[in-house]
Amino acid sequence: MKNAVKTSLQNQSATGSIANFYAVQLQLLCREHKHATSASALLRSIHANMITSGFSPRSHILNSLINIYCKNSGLVYAKHLFDRIPQPDVVARTTMIAAYSASGEPKLAREVFDKTPLSIRDTVCYNAMITGYSHNNDGHAAIKLFLDMRWKNFQPDEYTYTSVLTALALIADHEMHCRQLHCAVAKSGMTNFKCVVNALISVYVRCASSPLASSLLLMDSASKLFYEMPERDDLSWTTIITGYVKNDDLHAARKVFDGMDEKLLVAWNAMISGYVHKGFIFEALDMLRKMYLAGMKPDEFTCTSILSACADAGLFLLGKQVHAYVRRTEEKIHVSVYNALITLYWKCGRVDDARKVFDNLVFKDLVSWNAVLSAYVSAGRINEAKLFFDEMPEKNSLAWTVMISGLAQNGLGEDGLKLFNQMRVKGIELCDYAFAGAITSCAVLGALETGCQLHAQLIQRGYDSSLSAGNALVTFYGRSGVIEAARNVFLTMPYVDLVSWNALVAALGQHGYGVQAVELFEQMLDENIMPDRISFLTVISACSHAGLVEKGRHYFNIMHSVYKISPGEDHYARLIDLLSRAGRLLEAKEVIQKMPYKPGAPIWEALLAGCRTHRNVDLGVEAAEQLFELTPQHDGTYILLANTFAAAGRWDDAAKVRKLMRDQGVKKEPGCSWIKVENTVHVFLVGDTAHPEIQIVYNYLEELRLKMRKMGYVPDTQYVLHDMETEQKEYALSTHSEKLAVVFGLLKLPRGATIRVFKNLRICGDCHNAFKFMSKVEAREIIVRDGNRFHHFRDGECSCGNYW
Repeated sequence: MKNAVKTSLQNQSATGSIANFYAVQLQLLCREHKHATSASALLRSIHANMITSGFSPRSHILNSLINIYCKNSGLVYAKHLFDRIPQPDVVARTTMIAAYSASGEPKLAREVFDKTPLSIRDTVCYNAMITGYSHNNDGHAAIKLFLDMRWKNFQPDEYTYTSVLTALALIADHEMHCRQLHCAVAKSGMTNFKCVVNALISVYVRCASSPLASSLLLMDSASKLFYEMPERDDLSWTTIITGYVKNDDLHAARKVFDGMDEKLLVAWNAMISGYVHKGFIFEALDMLRKMYLAGMKPDEFTCTSILSACADAGLFLLGKQVHAYVRRTEEKIHVSVYNALITLYWKCGRVDDARKVFDNLVFKDLVSWNAVLSAYVSAGRINEAKLFFDEMPEKNSLAWTVMISGLAQNGLGEDGLKLFNQMRVKGIELCDYAFAGAITSCAVLGALETGCQLHAQLIQRGYDSSLSAGNALVTFYGRSGVIEAARNVFLTMPYVDLVSWNALVAALGQHGYGVQAVELFEQMLDENIMPDRISFLTVISACSHAGLVEKGRHYFNIMHSVYKISPGEDHYARLIDLLSRAGRLLEAKEVIQKMPYKPGAPIWEALLAGCRTHRNVDLGVEAAEQLFELTPQHDGTYILLANTFAAAGRWDDAAKVRKLMRDQGVKKEPGCSWIKVENTVHVFLVGDTAHPEIQIVYNYLEELRLKMRKMGYVPDTQYVLHDMETEQKEYALSTHSEKLAVVFGLLKLPRGATIRVFKNLRICGDCHNAFKFMSKVEAREIIVRDGNRFHHFRDGECSCGNYW
């Protein structure tokens, strides 16, 4: 009996020694090989030795094995061990909950948690599950579990509150949410823990960014907590500084920053990033200088912000210096810095250099590919953009959107719509920016029905409050001839920016509503919206179309004197057009002579067009001579000069211009008009004979001419460029493409439907007069968009007031 007891004690002692041996080995492995690549192999070796020796580990050894497997990406082995334990204790269960959560499997973690008996659950177990939800961005589930924990009388600790506050930061969008949990923290006495207060400050900061919350009150609460802390750590300082930066209070952020005894790199980066984001480029650069003098070495976040600042401000040389610094000091350059360099180069007009930076990248992420794609699109190199887009190994929604918008902005509306439909077919998420690109494509094509359908889909998807989509719709309806719809979209947008104002001013101007365009522009100024160069282009153009000469001159003058915007050649071209349309040709010439730089083709084209309208042959010849030197192959110069001579009855000179045009090999762009009827676009050329129903069109046009003559219509033969008999001239006028398209619409569209015709060239004076009579004879609204603007014909009148 004594021998049996002795043997048993010896066995127990041996087993205890073996258990202690394995426990020590696992403890050493956990401590010394935590981050080593060989940790997994060593762990499996120790585990295999246990199995082959016949050792049956107890719970603390099993828990250590499970824990180390989980920490070394051996979740499969950990699960295998865990599943073989008949009654896992709370330690093993908590370990598995944390492991599943860390690997992005919160559902599996919750299964383990729910199977944990309430009798063995503890605060640590709840903390693991709440933290798991927080790390997996499920704030609602974390809050719900915290309430369940309180209801079941488990006592939260500082780690519980830190985790649940982190979860609240994900979903809080109202001040009340922050206050409620703040009260719970205060009642629990947890405000003495820095980690809890830091998390609470973070909640206030995050919630302050919500459009539903009062950012001022919430940041005040965050600031009060910060300044009441008896001791602050690095996280406290950076949280409050980044909070102020994100909520656009750089003054408060700078005040906190200046109060730091030892300024952390992350704080410097937050301030620099904030200044860049708000457009305070030189403040950001000054902060970089002070950071460098303080002995802080810029990291990839610093360099990325500074390169972005250089790109936005056009500081190319400084950006190159940063590039040189990075190459000199960094062995391995972070991809985010490369991406910022690509953006710097293309924004400063060095697209090929941007491509070189991209080609030298060993690892390219989606941002890299999208940056080069944006470079090609922004530079108008659309064919290269297409090829690059096709080469992309992976395309996210942004890439598709950039390409669709690029095609639309470069006049390839049909390609833009095709790509949008491909995006839809491939099941890629259609964001509001993608819809904006597709709607812009419809604006280019004048595809009213398709654009209206996209507008309806926008509303269905809840994107009708999108700023980019709203701006695209204003432009679309304006360019499609539905000015009231453009105005309604603008008025119902929840938020408008400068682009919105510019779009509606431009639309009103294009439709001949110059007075309303000026009133809208003045309203924009009254609301303290700062105009940019596009604003002045649109309002001066609107004045030009409406004959508001003095208003247009006033806006041109205050552009620099008041708003410090230097007029470009495009602004001068609008001013010359304004004066020339009004017949103030000598005044226009005087402006040209006083320009600060040599006038280009757009300037002389505007003057020549005015000379054609007001029959100033001598000045027209002078303008044409300048254009022949600048753009010798442009057909418009020859046509305008020939028209000028023809209008003055100088037929020989007109013939000489046409001969010169032939000798130079310049071909006239044929007049082309089109109209959409029953989902089919019908195209008509001048003197068309190819359309299958052209004879019916000519027959009906003749009927209309007889009715129109009874009402006083007389063909204006001055718009015929050849010297021929009056009857021949009248016939030539009747074959203009816009007349054929309008008459086809009158024949085919239902009674009362608006006729919408698009034309590639400027509408001729006789067609303009004829459409006024047609609108009255047929009691129809006729809308014609030519190369310059819209004309709305109603009841014998045109929206342009015969001024175009």
